[in-house]
Formats: sequence, structure tokens, C-alpha cells
Amino acid sequence: MRKRLGIDIDGTVTCPSTFIPYLNRSFQKELTLNDITQYNLAPLYDTTEEEIDRWMEQYEGMIYAEAPLAPNALEVIDSWKNKYELFYISARGKHLYDITEQWFQKHGVHYHHIELIGSHDKIAAVKTYNIAAFFEDKYDNACDIGEQCDIPVILFDTPYNQGPLPKQVIRVNTWLEAKKHIDELFR
Repeated sequence: MRKRLGIDIDGTVTCPSTFIPYLNRSFQKELTLNDITQYNLAPLYDTTEEEIDRWMEQYEGMIYAEAPLAPNALEVIDSWKNKYELFYISARGKHLYDITEQWFQKHGVHYHHIELIGSHDKIAAVKTYNIAAFFEDKYDNACDIGEQCDIPVILFDTPYNQGPLPKQVIRVNTWLEAKKHIDELFR
């Protein structure tokens, strides 16, 4: 039986800077990815979490539909489509399923299953789907999944996900680096 890879979508398959131009326009800022040093955007944009949540509800569908792929994500994922089962597990809400699936089809990103759980707690989904390794950009998710599921987690390095890592979490800079680690883990 093929191993099953669990893959987050936003900031992992899509470029981690996807939201920044839209946020900058709405909140009259000129931040770059290097300025996004925490996951909570409200203090960075001088607003409240409630205002960021309202903003997300208003713009998320359009932004997800237009999100650019992370560099090399497509070629690496494509190289795995016959070797692994590719399960995307995202905090996006279920109401975004059609937009998400259309994005995958538009960009030719291979998938076996897309699970939108509407929450950042992905542990139950990782266990339910018997995921062998996970790909993530959110620091606490990566650490929690690695420790509680005892599987390798590939954490894509960003300014907002810094911190000490448990032994199960491997920090990488690129999809090509991620591929190297997975190929070594599952040869």
C-alpha cells in the first residue's frame, strides 16, 4: 500500500506571501513577507482579530482562487502522484471546497483527497487518514502534529514560524529540499 502524505495548502502549496498585497491595500500598509513575524496578523496591521476575521470572510474566496503556487511545488507534487497518496488537509472552511478544487484543477495540482476542516487542529484528520508525513507552514501545527502523531513533519521556513522544533519536525526552505527529505525517509 502506498504511503499517504498530508499536505497543508495555504503558505505551503501556495506562496506564503499570497495574502500580503491584499492586506496591504486594505489596511494601507507596505509590509513584506519578512515583516510577517507572527501568525496573528492583527497587531502587524494595527487592527483587531475580529476585523481581520471579517476581512478574511470578505476576501478569502477571491484570494484563494487567485493564489500563486509556491516555487517548485507543482513539479515535486507531480513527481509524487503515482508514488504516494496526496491528501490535502487545510484549515479552510468547507464552504471553500469548490473554489479550492477549481484552483487545484486550474493549476494542474494532483490530489487524491481534499479535506477542509475549518480549524487549525489537524491532528484528528492526520490520524483518521493514517498520514505518514505532513507538510505545514504553521509552527504550532507542525510541532503538535509531529509530537502527537509521531510522524515526520516538513515545515516550510517563513518569518512567522520560527522557534525550537521537536525531533519529528524538519525545517526546509524549498519544495526541492522537502522532496529530498521525503525521498530519504521513504526510500
